[in-house]
Amino acid sequence: MKILLLDKNHPLITEQLLAKNFVLEEDFTSSYDEVCHKIENYDGIIIRSRIPLDKNFLEKGKNLKFIARVGAGMENIDIPVAEQLGIQLINSPEGNRDSVAEHVVGMLLILMNRLFIASNEVKNGIWKREENRGDELLGKTVGLIGYGNMGKATAKRFSGFGCKVVFHDILPGLADEYASQVSLEELQQSADIVSLHIPLTSETHYLIDEKFISGMNKDFYFVNTARGKNVETKYLVDALKSGKVKGACLDVLEYEKASFENLETENEDLKYLLESEKTIVTPHIAGWTHQSKEKLAQVIVDKIVQSFVR
Repeated sequence: MKILLLDKNHPLITEQLLAKNFVLEEDFTSSYDEVCHKIENYDGIIIRSRIPLDKNFLEKGKNLKFIARVGAGMENIDIPVAEQLGIQLINSPEGNRDSVAEHVVGMLLILMNRLFIASNEVKNGIWKREENRGDELLGKTVGLIGYGNMGKATAKRFSGFGCKVVFHDILPGLADEYASQVSLEELQQSADIVSLHIPLTSETHYLIDEKFISGMNKDFYFVNTARGKNVETKYLVDALKSGKVKGACLDVLEYEKASFENLETENEDLKYLLESEKTIVTPHIAGWTHQSKEKLAQVIVDKIVQSFVR
């Protein structure tokens, strides 16, 4: 089988697939149109996020048997068309679930204990104790929206901090030793912290909007390591200013490019998020550890081999 690699990933993908007699070609620079022109020559593609695989692209890939996304989200692939064409879709959320879970907890600990602020103050000769009094995770109710690989790994971490963890998911029967499944309304009634672990779909676009925020019973902390467009930012900013949202930890932003490589919009809401002491903002790196890079790649290789090596 002939596979096209469209993004740079861990070298183990190339090493292990070559050892299994796959034919690999790398193209990290060609444009969408250039790749469309040659895609019919390949049996499979391995991608991250550089090129959107829309209806036009997929129909030109007449011989495609699979698309493998090194990562979890599949929103840059026209999934209904791919399924209609019989193209197998492979992703690897197992590979970075642990790094995402640690990032969620890490951002919250920094925010709730004012660690970044206090450290900078001391380094600048300012010694404030009362003003930097922290807020403990112990005893908080954490509400997770989405309970797949990322949600479950995150629940496991929070349970170790003595939190009560509840979650909402569109699939039933997912409760386990770390978290209880509840309706979205029940989550809004009880949660002190809300963390998103959902894909970006038509149903989850702007899931966190004015209605959701106003429906929260308590003032709460908010965490997003999922997708920026799950949140309608202007209402999050309003809630931060009013105090309804006590603080926000954002690894993803509504204003990111589709490739996740940079921001594509600048406005007053973004300016507020970048300047406020109530926010921690990171550049889409929750799933981006040294360990997850290798694990993501290994999961992809294992799934390709399982499906196509006899």
